[in-house]
Amino acid sequence: MADPIGELVLGGNLLIAIPIAILAGLVSFASPCVLPLVPSYLAYVGGFTGTPEQKGRGRLLLGVALFILGFSVVFVTFGILFGTAGLLLRPWLDLILRIAGVVVILMGLVFIGQVTVMQRTIRPGWRVATGLGGAPLLGIVFALGWAPCIGPTLTAVYTIALDGSDPLRGALLGIAYCIGLGIPFLLVALGLGWVTGSVAWLKRHIRVINIVGGAMLVAIGMLMVSGLWRAFISGLGTVISGFAPAI
Repeated sequence: MADPIGELVLGGNLLIAIPIAILAGLVSFASPCVLPLVPSYLAYVGGFTGTPEQKGRGRLLLGVALFILGFSVVFVTFGILFGTAGLLLRPWLDLILRIAGVVVILMGLVFIGQVTVMQRTIRPGWRVATGLGGAPLLGIVFALGWAPCIGPTLTAVYTIALDGSDPLRGALLGIAYCIGLGIPFLLVALGLGWVTGSVAWLKRHIRVINIVGGAMLVAIGMLMVSGLWRAFISGLGTVISGFAPAI
């Protein structure tokens, strides 16, 4: 029996869109509004008053998993909504994507640091309990409150979901983004030495990461505005669908 999800990934733009979404999640983790606060997130979801390293690793990992589940619900839901919107707006999708390309270019400049008025977070006034019970709620608050700050990368992902014109594609892109954003949290919670060193390196080079990530967003936006993005994705899908393995 054919695997519908496997056919969906290999038969269209998801083959390139999913890696982009995962990379967008990784870049979001390395952003100034997430990376410096990672120790606080870990302590909060683990219910620790001291440093997380002094407490049970299993409890911390469970708390982080629930935290990731919380923000995944939000991001995947929005992915589905954008995929559905693309399906409903298909007759005008070319124009919409060109306009969205302008937005992606703007978001790239925001990520680089050229539009400071948009580099902020929206922090809800209500608080959630610390520990395992509050971990998924904190994930939801994180997704909603920090969305403007990590919005540049999210904009690119949701624009690709819009172009896919399929709720399932949108959901898969949302999941891919959450994988890219969530795995670093799990690795830090595991306390691996090389991860701690990597986080320290990211903090030291966060400006370079912002510039590179922003430049990538600007490039994707320019492709969308010019119409070359859809042509490239369409050509890629044709090549992939026509590929036959030798065995």
